[in-house]
Amino acid sequence: MSKVHFIGGEKGGVGKSMTSRLLAQYYIDQRRSFLGFDSDASHGTFSRFYGEFASPVIVGEDDSLDGILEASETNPEHDLIIDLAAQTSARLGEWIEETDVFGLFDEMGYEVFLWHVMDDGADSIELLGKSLERYPQPELQFVVVKNLGRGSDFSGLHASGAYRTAEERGAHLFELGKLHPKLTQKVDFANASFWAAANNRDMANIAERQRMKVWLKNNYSQLDKLLVG
Repeated sequence: MSKVHFIGGEKGGVGKSMTSRLLAQYYIDQRRSFLGFDSDASHGTFSRFYGEFASPVIVGEDDSLDGILEASETNPEHDLIIDLAAQTSARLGEWIEETDVFGLFDEMGYEVFLWHVMDDGADSIELLGKSLERYPQPELQFVVVKNLGRGSDFSGLHASGAYRTAEERGAHLFELGKLHPKLTQKVDFANASFWAAANNRDMANIAERQRMKVWLKNNYSQLDKLLVG
């Protein structure tokens, strides 16, 4: 089945774009076809780092959101990765419900993944609970992303009612490893792909390139289990 990935979490600064970039790099390295959509005009993930796969989408405009559906119909062999900006869940939810987007994707043979990227704060847990409540459809694949670069103590998450609900729903737990801050900064300032950071001598020294390779390998092993089985 083709797959649609909504990379959200609602809260800003939790690593949604980092998750989208990781997923994009995974698809590229696995030679799997995909289309990437940006909903954050100021920090466009795909336009900055993976421009050839980029399409902008404006969450506040139905015609723009409808373009996602048109792309899936026109390119059924491509998976979709949609990087959601902070505080877009309300309008996105309206579009999903008004159009029965999940039902339409099901008809077209797409599997829908809802990624909830979070730090270790209480607000991220509350937002997870709201997302689970808003989208009760059993066919949806929830992915709870603990960003270890944005927090180290997720005990509050594991003790929460939201997490128990996620477990009951069969949600997947993904641990996004912490990337060395200096290397992260280099990649961001260069608007470079993760592949470039792992292989380009002009961009990173040998130790930094190795750190990136290890980081990708560890995250890829989780993606293999999630997307390949």
